[in-house]
Amino acid sequence: MVERKMNSLVKWALILFVLISIILNIVLIGLHSSRSPKCSAQRVHPLRGKHDERSLVFADLTLEEYSQVQQYMLKQKDLDISTKQLIKPSENYLLLIDRSLPKKADVLAFLDAKGAKPVREATVVVLHGAKGYIKEYVVGPLPNPTYYRDVTKQRYNMDLPISSRLITVAEYDVVDRFLEAEVFSKLKKIMKESFDVDQEEILHAYEQMPRGFQAGDRKGWISFFRDLHGMYTHPVGFEVLLNHKGLNASQWRVEKLMYNGKYFNTVEELKDAYDKGTVKKIVYKETPDYGSLRPRNKPLQIGPQQFYAEGKRYSIQNNHVLYLDWSFAFGLSSVTGMRVFDVRFKGERIVYELSVQEAMSVYGSVTPGMILTKFLDSSFGIGSVAHELTRGVDCPYEATYVDTYRYNDAPAPVRFRNSICIFEHNMGQPLRRHFADVIQHSYGGMANSALVFRTATAILNYDYIWDFIFYQTGSVEAKVHATGYIASSYLVDGSMKHGHQVAENVLGNIHTHFMNFKVDLDVAGVKNMFLTKDMEYVNVSLPWMPDRFAMVPQLVEKQVKTEKEAALRHGTKTPRYLHIASNTNNRWGHNRSYRLQVYSFAGDHLPESEPEERSMSWARYKVAITKQKDLERTSSSLYNQNGMWTPAVDFSKYIEDNENIENEDLVAWVTAGFLHIPHAEDIPNTVTVGNGGGVLLRPHNYFNEDPSIHSADSVFFSPGAENSCDNNRMACLAQETCSPVLEPFTFHGFERV
Repeated sequence: MVERKMNSLVKWALILFVLISIILNIVLIGLHSSRSPKCSAQRVHPLRGKHDERSLVFADLTLEEYSQVQQYMLKQKDLDISTKQLIKPSENYLLLIDRSLPKKADVLAFLDAKGAKPVREATVVVLHGAKGYIKEYVVGPLPNPTYYRDVTKQRYNMDLPISSRLITVAEYDVVDRFLEAEVFSKLKKIMKESFDVDQEEILHAYEQMPRGFQAGDRKGWISFFRDLHGMYTHPVGFEVLLNHKGLNASQWRVEKLMYNGKYFNTVEELKDAYDKGTVKKIVYKETPDYGSLRPRNKPLQIGPQQFYAEGKRYSIQNNHVLYLDWSFAFGLSSVTGMRVFDVRFKGERIVYELSVQEAMSVYGSVTPGMILTKFLDSSFGIGSVAHELTRGVDCPYEATYVDTYRYNDAPAPVRFRNSICIFEHNMGQPLRRHFADVIQHSYGGMANSALVFRTATAILNYDYIWDFIFYQTGSVEAKVHATGYIASSYLVDGSMKHGHQVAENVLGNIHTHFMNFKVDLDVAGVKNMFLTKDMEYVNVSLPWMPDRFAMVPQLVEKQVKTEKEAALRHGTKTPRYLHIASNTNNRWGHNRSYRLQVYSFAGDHLPESEPEERSMSWARYKVAITKQKDLERTSSSLYNQNGMWTPAVDFSKYIEDNENIENEDLVAWVTAGFLHIPHAEDIPNTVTVGNGGGVLLRPHNYFNEDPSIHSADSVFFSPGAENSCDNNRMACLAQETCSPVLEPFTFHGFERV
């Protein structure tokens, strides 16, 4: 009887389980059927152009090419080169390998006239510590090199002394050990009582640049900061002047020290004054971790996202990008950063090269670590610090991410994952629009969707976000935004003349930011001229009342014919319209041209009387136009930071020969930037909003009308046709909604730190 009851219970339990399963499946099917379909990962509409493998003429070195160049140079026994990262400064070290670009004329012959493909070569930088100089070699042909040649004199017209080298990982290691042995170990009492430094707690160093006052110097003040997030905003009030000119650390010496605003000649002198109480002591106090970027509140929801409902409208193959009517090749120089080449709109080349050249800052302070500081970031390698971009923060989540490879102060080439991102972006405002509410009732407009090519470089405390933006109007924009941490100094008497207090005992130091771009425009060919346009008020007699006059705006046009005349300095009145123009005309008889529209809030440039100014002479000019030369490829150099007094590249010399620029191949060097007076809102770190500058390359009579009028993104409707999809894709968007297909979030940026 009991067994029969058990069987009955099991039977009803099974029936109940089946019923519940059926109900759950019906609910799940209903939920699933109500969801939007997944957006197409494939492109719905075909590309307008075709990828061109000739773009590889501009391509960066591949991993295999880096390795083959390295192995080839190591086999040259006469050079006696090492790749050991902790090599002694007195030995020979293979510092950097980068792409050596071919001559422009050879590239154009290959691209346009079926000329021979230029030989592919690399540049190799070797620190010859044993002989006291730096050499640059060109190695080729790639991928299987058979020759190298010394091009140092050809490129720089001078020898490069070993004192102009950047500080390597190996030298920093020696500096750390020297400071521990000669400073920290002898000041244990001060370190503990003033800064809570012991075997477990440390201070971090941040060095002043340039390192000295004259050619050959290699000494600089090193400031120390607490071991907290954003350590650059946690100065402790202790600085050391280290002379490390010698290639052997036994020749190094501490020349001075600063403690709480007072100067001492030796470690022993500081120790004695501290023990006797003749110096005002810094008493350690635990500091809030105000530089941390950890969220103060837990994130509750994701912000607005952008996705591609009908697949991406751009395509990347090798180093070649296609986007609507645009095409271009791209690369990333270890020294100067991102660059694009052979930029074409509707098949016609507009820009041969658009590239980042240099970023520079000059600081003000009363304390020694910042009082002389002038940073030239290419000496660190702007492209060398382009780390991984964070999906959904640094770039839109669904952007396309590209890996790069670099060889700079490393034993082997290094892969930097996702260090370039490319995405189409709705810029958030209409490109153009008009609502006709009088007589003809209609609405016409177009969303401003553009392609963005981006990298972000983290150079010590500052992060720069570099963008090249391609608009459907035929315009190209190059711009930069600064973020990261301000550099700061310990607050002492007189500090407030050089900035604002931003935390307890912390001064945010006033400083300038100047960024330089190279713009090699080819407007309807390489025979171009430089035109300016502006306005003036003219007292005009009225045609219908000759005795009455009025001040009327009038167009003023001028052709500038020499390099000196075309070097437009900051702080002087310059024409507001600057054009690279061709001798060909549009339909209306005007010179086809592109306008350079610079937006900048730069501070004052360093006076030319200062001996270091020659190393940054490009920053004298808002815009400078020069005749294109293959030996005038960059506005700065890897060696200018540590050789400021005899710079390897003095940009002002490009202008001194005052060449004719009429009907020539022209290059525009554009400088933009901003003055930064740090303030409380720079804590925890600086925001990008309002901190940047750039240049917009705009067609000016280049076309016969705005080319974006032919874009399929245009919207037009009149009364009664608001819901028609014919000329308004927005009307049907709700019917075609789909959910994006998202890749999982990953990040590998810490692998190479």
